[in-house]
Formats: sequence, structure tokens, C-alpha cells
Amino acid sequence: MKLLTKEIREKLPALYKTDGKPDQMAIVKFFTPDSSWTWYAVEFDGADQFFGLVKGHETELGYFSLAELEKSTGPLGLHIERDLHFKPTLISKLRA
Repeated sequence: MKLLTKEIREKLPALYKTDGKPDQMAIVKFFTPDSSWTWYAVEFDGADQFFGLVKGHETELGYFSLAELEKSTGPLGLHIERDLHFKPTLISKLRA
């Protein structure tokens, strides 16, 4: 599965574009089908770095890499996937 399509790239704001906004919109969701880790991308630098919400051991805002998502696997060896049914959602709703 291609994690980042041209269409999604065009929808993601550039890094720091939404900085300082009270609530940001997650555009795309990535997840490990064999664990509880989830990444919600809010911004993208156009090459490799995302900014967004990461739900893993903790729930926090931070940066994550497309290259790392593409090469990483979960505990059973399954690759990270993009949620094909995800609709853009405010970060505040995803934290709840």
C-alpha cells in the first residue's frame, strides 16, 4: 500500500503552516494493524517529515518520518497502513 498519494500530499499544509492555531486538522491516519500505534498527519515538509498526533505508549504531538513509517513493521511483522476510510478530523477530537 502506498502510504502517501499525490492527492494527500496536496492536501497537507507545509510544516509550521498551522503553527499557533488553537486546533489543527489531521488530514491522514497511519496505523499498525498488529499493535495500537497510530499516527495522524497534520503537516508535511513535502519530502519526509510530518508533524501530527502520535498515539503509542503516550499520546503527543510531534514529528515523524515517512521513510520510517514505510520501513517499520509491528510485532507480527505487518507493515504500517494508511486508513482508507479516515476523514479529516480535528486533533482535539482525536485526543478525546
